Amino acid sequence: MIKTFVASTAEVDDVDVAVEEIFSQLDIEGKLLKNSVGIISCHYEFIDSGILKAVSDALPFDVAGTISSPICAVSEMDSFLMSVMVITSDDAEFVTVLTPPLNEAPGRVITDSYAEAASKRDDKPGLILTFAPFMIQNSGDEYVEAITKASGGVPCFGTLAVDDTLDFANCYLLHNGQDYPDRMGMILCYGNISPKFYLANMSHDKVLDKSAVITKSEGHIIMELNGRPVDVFLEDLGLIQVSEGRYAMSSLPFFLDYNDGTPKVSKNIITLTPERHVLCASAMPEGCTVQIAQTDKNDVMLTTKQATEQILEDAAGASVLLMYSCIGRCMALGGDQFDEMRLVDEKLADALPYMMMYSGGEICPTLVENGTATNRFHNNAFIACMF
Repeated sequence: MIKTFVASTAEVDDVDVAVEEIFSQLDIEGKLLKNSVGIISCHYEFIDSGILKAVSDALPFDVAGTISSPICAVSEMDSFLMSVMVITSDDAEFVTVLTPPLNEAPGRVITDSYAEAASKRDDKPGLILTFAPFMIQNSGDEYVEAITKASGGVPCFGTLAVDDTLDFANCYLLHNGQDYPDRMGMILCYGNISPKFYLANMSHDKVLDKSAVITKSEGHIIMELNGRPVDVFLEDLGLIQVSEGRYAMSSLPFFLDYNDGTPKVSKNIITLTPERHVLCASAMPEGCTVQIAQTDKNDVMLTTKQATEQILEDAAGASVLLMYSCIGRCMALGGDQFDEMRLVDEKLADALPYMMMYSGGEICPTLVENGTATNRFHNNAFIACMF
């Protein structure tokens, strides 16, 4: 059995008022079961005011999460919000992990951190929740690959932090009241955990017909498509000028086909490098096929609506719903950044406790078979985990 409690506050200045609002809404006194963990998300100003530390210190269990903006938690939504989800259970257990810095050899750091935590148990977790800062020098794909290999394919779900600054200066991991610009947090969920995953991306009619094979790449940099310079491909599509601006292509991501039978995955184009190579937000392996897709408000609303309707169909008996949506989807909404969150709330607020945050990169399986997941790192996606 799992119980979930969710609370939020928009009080960003007064520590005592914020703590009172969070704990009066949680109302967990005498209601916690044997094992508990907290998931937290907030605007970075809650760090500066001391509210993050005060709330985390007052909770009698580990807490992990990320900076985000905007945030939504059961009918409350704001750009300046703190939200806390408490998950408590008698037959599920939660082990939190804080890695060392990821500035060098992040894959090895993550692998070693997971192995140390998991070595204390004989069984495998049923779910790994992950939280990481946005670090432009690192690829989220490397994070996902390391966790997947280290765990033997345990389903992995999570986010990279995103803030509302132009240079993403405050995209921190949050762990037990502290903020980190360069570490990953994990919650290993053991026991009676049976997660379901939901993924919304762009509709098929938003993907251009013209495709190309990546013939030369290095990490998240593409040099050649179909044996020709990548900038020629963009020039043929009339996109070469717009691609020169940093993040100008966020509404025109690559749709990546791994050519292994798994679903296609959206990957953001960040900019052209001085060498006129394409710098992406994710790894772009050689041999994969890419197509340009288009994100717009109508499609964001349509695909999120489809995902929430499926969640609602499956919600009976579930206790936890955690959702992340790419900040690129938020940007596509234009004048009203809360439209996607309002849609989610209208569909799901009466169904079960939930939290929804915007993300700098989404981690979610595209396939789970026989207990082994094909974990992927996404951009421009809406993802959800329910259990």
